[in-house]
Amino acid sequence: MATQAFLDRAIAAGRGEAPADLVIRNARLFSVIDGSETVTDIAIVGERIVGTHGSYRGDREIDAGGRHAVPGFIDTHLHVESSLVTPLEFDRCVLPHGVTTAICDPHEIANVLGAEGIRYFLDAAERTVMDLRVNLSSCVPATAFETAGARLEIDDLAPLRDHPAVIGLAEFMNFPGVLARDPAVLAKLAAFQDRHIDGHAPLLSGLDLNGYLAARIRTDHEATSAAEAREKLAKGMTILIREGSVSKDLEALAEILTPDTASFVCLCTDDRNPLDIAEEGHLDSMIRRLIAKGARPSDAYRAASWSAATAFGLRDRGLVAPGWRADIVLLDDLRDCRVHSVVAAGRPVDAALFEARPPLAPVGLESVHLRKMGAEDFLIAGDGANAREVIGVVPGRIITERLTRSLPVADGFVPADPAQDVVKVAVVERHGRNGNIGRAFVSGFGLARGAIASSVGHDSHNVCVVGADDLSMASAVNRIAALQGGFVVADGERIVAELALPVAGLMSLEPFEEVRHALEALRHAARQLGCGLPEPFLQVAFLPLPVIPHLKITDMGLFDVDRFSLVD
Repeated sequence: MATQAFLDRAIAAGRGEAPADLVIRNARLFSVIDGSETVTDIAIVGERIVGTHGSYRGDREIDAGGRHAVPGFIDTHLHVESSLVTPLEFDRCVLPHGVTTAICDPHEIANVLGAEGIRYFLDAAERTVMDLRVNLSSCVPATAFETAGARLEIDDLAPLRDHPAVIGLAEFMNFPGVLARDPAVLAKLAAFQDRHIDGHAPLLSGLDLNGYLAARIRTDHEATSAAEAREKLAKGMTILIREGSVSKDLEALAEILTPDTASFVCLCTDDRNPLDIAEEGHLDSMIRRLIAKGARPSDAYRAASWSAATAFGLRDRGLVAPGWRADIVLLDDLRDCRVHSVVAAGRPVDAALFEARPPLAPVGLESVHLRKMGAEDFLIAGDGANAREVIGVVPGRIITERLTRSLPVADGFVPADPAQDVVKVAVVERHGRNGNIGRAFVSGFGLARGAIASSVGHDSHNVCVVGADDLSMASAVNRIAALQGGFVVADGERIVAELALPVAGLMSLEPFEEVRHALEALRHAARQLGCGLPEPFLQVAFLPLPVIPHLKITDMGLFDVDRFSLVD
């Protein structure tokens, strides 16, 4: 809260009666209100902008050199864990791309460690240079058809509700529970009626959507078509256009960003890894693509800043104007969103800011509990029938297809059939609860041999492995156990590539640059086995996600999301 002394300084500097702490000179201030540009100085005291549209003097001055100044970008929904690095490394990786605020849901680590995982992120929020905000994970576990490492009820969430970094309740994935008025679900919703409640309702429409929204759920990042997004907009939802490493919805949703809707559309990445960030960018990539597809720059930058701040109740940011938080991005090119430098909360971002942060001790370093696997653990018994349900993977989407394939039976078991692009998929329970193994078939990976495995397995984060043969699958899972989490490519008994993710089986302890290089090696190794998917490991990670249509595989077996039942 601002003190009288601070306000005295801020007002005096804004009037030009006293020097500001920082002045950005010669900036081309771009307005997300009307798209105009003004050459001006920007004066800053502490974390606050105190002057624009004028000339100022400051204790420290930076020459913008005529570069465009826009508000800092706000990623409205993401899982830091999906960046595969710790929160402090995520901060260092993403802030130089202009992301000054990130609204995270620590849902992944919460499914492994429970409230301890959320507290880890709240501790991180006190250290990051960017403003890391937290929505409390609402659905742990996400479904009764998966074995998670933890369970969070309202009594677990309530003590964290008033932490200064907490915005509200994170994506309410359990929309069936909302519609069925499950008492535990209603208890969470009731406790957050006066706070933001984030939505997650893929393909939900009609009266069911109305019932979901009646719970005061305000936002949704799961729209995958313009028609779906328009219905949700018409019913008062703010749409978060998502472009992650697997879920890529910008192409389908770009047309909904118009002058009429820009105040009700935001941007998010959800799940994006350092390799994609290095090759494509973060929200800066989304902005340039939206503009290239015809969006007005004012609409694209508004969605990335003011609209996002408004939707999530962050009333102090989203504009470069006096009285607003000094989150500013200087761009070499406005239409191409080429970031030159960033000011976060009034501080020019440089290496020294990152080095000055207090360390954050890792958690969940011994969270993978697996017995040694053998090839026999992945056998699928045949019953004489050749027709089999097969999960159909769609590149760039986490919604799967429901396929049927005729598969041979040999010696009483059904093997993979790479000739039909049908391989095995298994989810192995890794929390030490029951040792379950769910087995099924999947199409779309293109594997000719070998296996790829991941301890990132949304949402309960059991080990998911896809393979053309049982020995490779066993080798990959055993190596993940030895690493205490990670990504692995195996070919028979040989481990071809790997990335250790020992922090709750989800995040690396290495710098994001090292993670990027490991991902390059893993992607190359997967391609050598025949896999043609652009992001094979994250595609594997989303195969167990049981609240996304249509077929999913959990440690309890093949799951039919449309019917909310296990498939025999």
